Amino acid sequence: MKIAVAAAVTRTTQQQKVQITNAFATLYHQFNGLLDCRVCGHLLQQCTNHRLTRQGKQIHAHIVLNSVNPDNFLASKLLSFYSKTGNLVEARKVFDQIPHKNIFSWNAMFIAYSLHEQHNETLNLFSSLVKVHIDEYAPPKPDNFSITCVLKALSTLFPDSKIAKVIHGFGLRHGYLCDIFVVNALVTFYAKCGDLGFARRLFDSASEKDIVSWNSMIAAYSHGGLYGECLDLYREMVGSTGLIPDGLTMVSVLQACAQSNNLAFGSKVHRYIIENNIKVDPAVCNTIIGLYAKCGNLDYARELFDEMEIRDDVSYSSMISGYMNHGFVDKAMELFHKLQVPALSTWNAALSGLVQNNFHDGIPELLREMQAKGCRPNSVTLSSVLPTFSHFSHLKAGQQIHCYAIRNNYGGNIYVASALIDLYGKTGFLHAAHWLFKECRTKSVIIWTSIISSYAAHGDADAALTLFTDMLTCGVKPDPVTFTAVLSACAHAGLVDTAYKIFEAMFPVYGIIPSLEHYACIVGVLSRAGKLYEAKNFILKMSVEPSAKVWGALLNGVSVSGDVELGKFVCDRLFEIEPNNSWNYIILANLYSRAGRWDEAERVRDKMRNMGVKKISGCSWIETSGGLLSFIAGDVSSRKIEDIDEVLELLVQMMREEGYVATIEMDEESVFCTESA
Repeated sequence: MKIAVAAAVTRTTQQQKVQITNAFATLYHQFNGLLDCRVCGHLLQQCTNHRLTRQGKQIHAHIVLNSVNPDNFLASKLLSFYSKTGNLVEARKVFDQIPHKNIFSWNAMFIAYSLHEQHNETLNLFSSLVKVHIDEYAPPKPDNFSITCVLKALSTLFPDSKIAKVIHGFGLRHGYLCDIFVVNALVTFYAKCGDLGFARRLFDSASEKDIVSWNSMIAAYSHGGLYGECLDLYREMVGSTGLIPDGLTMVSVLQACAQSNNLAFGSKVHRYIIENNIKVDPAVCNTIIGLYAKCGNLDYARELFDEMEIRDDVSYSSMISGYMNHGFVDKAMELFHKLQVPALSTWNAALSGLVQNNFHDGIPELLREMQAKGCRPNSVTLSSVLPTFSHFSHLKAGQQIHCYAIRNNYGGNIYVASALIDLYGKTGFLHAAHWLFKECRTKSVIIWTSIISSYAAHGDADAALTLFTDMLTCGVKPDPVTFTAVLSACAHAGLVDTAYKIFEAMFPVYGIIPSLEHYACIVGVLSRAGKLYEAKNFILKMSVEPSAKVWGALLNGVSVSGDVELGKFVCDRLFEIEPNNSWNYIILANLYSRAGRWDEAERVRDKMRNMGVKKISGCSWIETSGGLLSFIAGDVSSRKIEDIDEVLELLVQMMREEGYVATIEMDEESVFCTESA
């Protein structure tokens, strides 16, 4: 069936070519080789409509050979033909040869550049038009089509709300805002600037709205993360305007459903598409697959994926990301390896998924394979894999990626820069992290959070809090991750009052509802300050159910203090939440042992054995001249074990002299070594 359809399409295209060629020959014969501009223009339009490149060039050649002087009508047709067939150089030559250009000629060139995303050329052309308008008598005046193309170029190159407002004022003064195309382009401009409030006010004030108007505002909400507003506007459009949504509408709405995990509404939208016979192009199909995959309905997503006649790189990336997001790494990689030549986006989906699932060991090999197959990493690749080298504290590899980023102009990307700041911070090179931070031209919340986190991780609360204050002074609004970093800094320094003040300001001042991560930080602050029972009461008064991380923050404090009864209280809660976490059993047994309650310590070990809970040996990495070297707790296999033990003893002695006390003695750690055998 598919072969028959393809053959029919081929026959149709071939018939069109023959018909136009015959028409050209007939007209040429009738006019004795002299065709006027109107006839040539009509034939060129047919060539443009049916992508008949060779025939269109033949007509142009005929025009040149017969010294036909193209008027604005014919020149516009030639411009459109070369634009649609992707030959912008030839299009510009035609444009430059028009002796007296009218606005239709200018617009044909504007549309050509805009169609091919040549935004700098669009702005240069507009400058030329303005100059002509000043220098010549009765020159062409920019119209709605010209302004729409310029708005698209400006919104892409300079997404700045101030520029948008200047253009908005220009449009009001010259009457351009009466045109729906200009209004739609300006709505998109405000949306790209992140000024969704202005975009919505402009949308609401429009005297008429077409499908493009609704799509512009719906897409603005979807891309801006206001998913509820996106779905509300979609409901309004479907329920009260009489307009039928198209594929662009559905892509924006389905993406909003996926990002907000609203599978129920997304399924209704999917059903609406089927019931109303809305055209399902690859973009819509990929978005539907992405919805079900992200929301956890992986079997149905895979069923839709397998039914697709033509799968592109977005199809594979959506399915692979869905598997990765839900921990099905093997299935994701199995699908990935079915591709002989994966696209860059598919490589990125696999790499970021491995990092997300803590499969860091596989990243270097996959990166080598990627480069061996001729696929060059981009900014997404770099920001995805840098956390792996941070995890391993592999400074040399991180520096190599940094050099690659600079050579390929990715150093200014905020995600690459933030990942590099994090890498340098975690490997102890705070001066490099801070230098990179200062070099960032655009300091977004991500960049600020990375440098604050770096100082917080090293216990430099003063620097972290100073940076937080500087960030607020610069008008950058903190996000939830920023607060986690700042509260962690307070925990390291024992700044209880400061932590409380910041925590209590999160929602009233910044509109951020504290998450379990933030509650755990406050518990950590109190525990490190020795306020264990205040921490316990704080947990019991929480408005949400405490997580293992929250109770674990208190248990860390208890393990230092040696409070057995409080430790038992906390561990009983943790045993309910995560019964297979060996660390909770180890801490409780050690608490009993330190208190001399040997029978109870043995009962904890028996419980651990009976439940089949194994102690997971701690693993660390060190960077040597030969690369990364990993080792586990109790490992004596190294040929230099005696030298290592000697250095370790020296370090322990130095720690004791500095006043540090180990929370769990090394011989207590070894109690469980035999249990894991």
